[in-house]
This record gives sequence, C-alpha cells and structure tokens, in this order.
Amino acid sequence: MQNLIKQGVIANEDSWQLLREAEAAFAADADVIVPLERFLQLSAAGDHQGGLAVLLAPDSDPLALQPHLAALTLIAIDFPAFADGRGYSIARLLRERLAYRGELRAVGDVLRDQLSYLAQVGFDSFAIREDRPAAEALEGLADFSEQYQGTVLKPVPLLKRRVSN
Repeated sequence: MQNLIKQGVIANEDSWQLLREAEAAFAADADVIVPLERFLQLSAAGDHQGGLAVLLAPDSDPLALQPHLAALTLIAIDFPAFADGRGYSIARLLRERLAYRGELRAVGDVLRDQLSYLAQVGFDSFAIREDRPAAEALEGLADFSEQYQGTVLKPVPLLKRRVSN
C-alpha cells in the first residue's frame, strides 16, 4: 500500500494487501485486508497462514467483529467518497464502545482535509489517495491545535479543560 501515513510519519513499508472484492484470490501466506464477509469466512476456517485484517464498508456492522477484536491487529475503514462520513462513526464506535486498540486505517478517498478529524475519532493510519502526496497530507494532522468537543484523543471537552485564573 503506497502513500501511507502511520503513527504520524510516512511509512516506507507496508506488507498489507488491500482486497476490495470478496472473491479476490491471494496467496495463503499473504498479509491481506479483506471485506467483512470474507474475513468472517476465513476466520471461521482458520487456515490462512498470513496476516488477516478486515475492510469495513460504510454500511458494515462493526459489532460483527466483537468476538475477533482482541486478535485483530488491523481494521481498515473505507471512505468511498470524501463526503461520506459514516466511517467516522464506525471508528468512534470501535475505539470507545468496543475498546479496539489495534491499528485503525482510513482507506479510499482520504485527503489532507480529513486527517485531523480522522485522528480525533481514533484512526492512527491513513492510506492517502494515490494522486496526492503523503508528505503534504501529513501536515493535515497538525491543522488544528484544539478541539472543542471531547474526542478519542482528548475525551474531556475544551470547556472542562479550561484552567481558571
């Protein structure tokens, strides 16, 4: 996967192969990110020898992953269009309600303008669109110094963090 920002830096290497089609073929020892339906099948079979991660579409039910969360090292959430914000809700649900602590990756139509907001709801890696340089997008993580509302990164709202003189 190219154009990847991970933990606040541009990642030079990434072994994960994103497969958007449930029936896509791959090597038995490959590190793959597969759609939810395929992930559940492969997990039940238990015969995949490489790394196994899941791709959640905007209409996927993240609660289906609950029994697998402890073993999952990576969950990718798809943003098929810049204006589709359902992935933000999925990320926040995974981080806050389901206590997922592994890597949470935004994939699809991911642009600099979104990075700060994506990080606030729990994403820690971002697959930037191939037509945009990751170095420029990385600057998006520092676009805002404060958030008014409580977020995954800063659960206490700004009003309650205010120091009185």
